[in-house]
Amino acid sequence: MSQTLRISTPSDREIVLTRAFAGPRHLVWQAWTTPELLSQWLLGPEGWTMTVCEIDLRPGGAWRFAWRHADGRDMEMRGACREVVPSIRLVSTESWGGGWPETLNTLELTEENGVTTATQTILYASKETRDAAIATGMTKGVALSFNRLEPLVCKSAA
Repeated sequence: MSQTLRISTPSDREIVLTRAFAGPRHLVWQAWTTPELLSQWLLGPEGWTMTVCEIDLRPGGAWRFAWRHADGRDMEMRGACREVVPSIRLVSTESWGGGWPETLNTLELTEENGVTTATQTILYASKETRDAAIATGMTKGVALSFNRLEPLVCKSAA
């Protein structure tokens, strides 16, 4: 199943990322919330590996991810879970540090006939920060990561 990431900006402060996966919702959830699986696909552009993947999957629980590029660059993000409804919905904050303000991310999973649609809404502090995030090329990294998730979910479903 070759799907395309759909990107929309329904308001001045939001980006909505939507992608269908050929796998049941519980497996997509598992891949999204289990460190051993998440670290296999949430990598962005080529050359990055995830060096830290910590998730305390409960309301109030913290999470932290870190990556290292083959050229030695490092990056990290962290946040806290606000709402966790297994296989259905995950609401969390996200902070990259530095000058980037915290975002509120909402993941919603729906399933129809064994195909799961993931809709991730990212709420930014302002239109300017939303537009700055888009300008980084982040949507290309998301698309590459989601492409890595697809066979992981299909392999798990087999």
